[in-house]
Amino acid sequence: MRIAVLGLGEAGTIYAAGFAATGATVTGFDPADAPTPYGVTRADGAVEAVREADLVLSLVTAAHAVEVAAEVAPHLGSATAYADLNAASPQRKQDVAEALGDAAERFADVAVIGSVPQFGPRTALIVSGPAAQPVASAFRALGAPVEAIGGLPGDASRRKILRTVFMKGLGAVITEAMDAGAAAGEVEWVRAQISGALIGGDQALDRLDRGTRKHALRRAHESEAAAELLASLGVSPLVTTGVANRHRALSAEPARDLERLLAAYAEVPTAAIGDARDRLGVVDPRVRTMWPDARLAGRALTVLCRPGDNKGIHQALTVAGPGDVLVVDGGGDPSRALIGELIAHRALNRGVRGMIIDGAVRDVGALREAGFPVWAVGASPAGPYKAGPYRIGTDVSVGGVVVHRGDIVVADSDGVIVVPLADAERTLADARAVLADEAARYERILSERAG
Repeated sequence: MRIAVLGLGEAGTIYAAGFAATGATVTGFDPADAPTPYGVTRADGAVEAVREADLVLSLVTAAHAVEVAAEVAPHLGSATAYADLNAASPQRKQDVAEALGDAAERFADVAVIGSVPQFGPRTALIVSGPAAQPVASAFRALGAPVEAIGGLPGDASRRKILRTVFMKGLGAVITEAMDAGAAAGEVEWVRAQISGALIGGDQALDRLDRGTRKHALRRAHESEAAAELLASLGVSPLVTTGVANRHRALSAEPARDLERLLAAYAEVPTAAIGDARDRLGVVDPRVRTMWPDARLAGRALTVLCRPGDNKGIHQALTVAGPGDVLVVDGGGDPSRALIGELIAHRALNRGVRGMIIDGAVRDVGALREAGFPVWAVGASPAGPYKAGPYRIGTDVSVGGVVVHRGDIVVADSDGVIVVPLADAERTLADARAVLADEAARYERILSERAG
């Protein structure tokens, strides 16, 4: 069997490797520099990946699902099945099927019921749509329990949303109870009450508590979608609305921590951060500041553009928010400017702190006057194309450094450095220690001179 996997993120990698282990011929594609799983052939593009495939798996996120389906639809074989595994609303699954055109009759909506990182390719699935049976058979070969319900595109995703009412609600209640226990000084007693009521005990409690906090924003969206579904069914979503609000509140806690982190990083030179990280994450110096004394510290919003094309930047500005730094993989092309004065002012209006561009810019004087910090490979008077394709939020490579959405980006006159969010607290402490050590040595040097 020949299988194409579009999107080699965490879940895509697991499924690609799983099918390869069964002896299937697997071709994968991801526009970012994600590692290629063992036994998988890497394609240069989505269209190349799907040619001659018997089954296509789409794991490109809901935001890109329709766009990717439309891109590859003309190149699918007459018998190729197309399975969309992205977590999305029933309407989005229907939109994907419509984008496939004639291939919609071979479409399957696949809802993943469980944690793929935890259960691997054997994670339980629900499958609906015209190709539900053959797609279900393919996943059963991996050892996955699959419920093939037939029906229409979106039906499987609708069931997943109904499950959300209970599962996300359970996670929200657990986090609130644990917080209450901590506030009352009774956390161990509360923990014992909860774990005693759960199959799996402490392990299940920790998984639900940590997972709910870690994925709070995504689960807030899922709970809101569940509330909308309940309302459409005539069921008042009182509890589910509260669950969504709880997840929203949890998602704001990391945001407050992030604001504190960014304010702290704004006071630390990139050189000290580079020393603290043993030079890891330092962007190649060909990506340099476009005007003197520029400085920023922010959260990476990643953009992958075709060289010389800035459609992705325009789209990224529709989702960017305060504190974001656009990190743009433009292929290092110096021939066409990806941004200029107008885009800079649009970005400022959105609260964007600056841009790191592996490509060219223009209107450098106006960028300086606007106070909009930009690091790029150079300047060009030539304007960009605006045709795409592009990706937003995917992993990108800029100046030899892989950047993930949400990473900490710090830039100054010395250059640009990227710190993974998971390492941010430790790196900040280490960088401050570097500064303290340098200050002490500086004082000793001055005292030696005076003596």
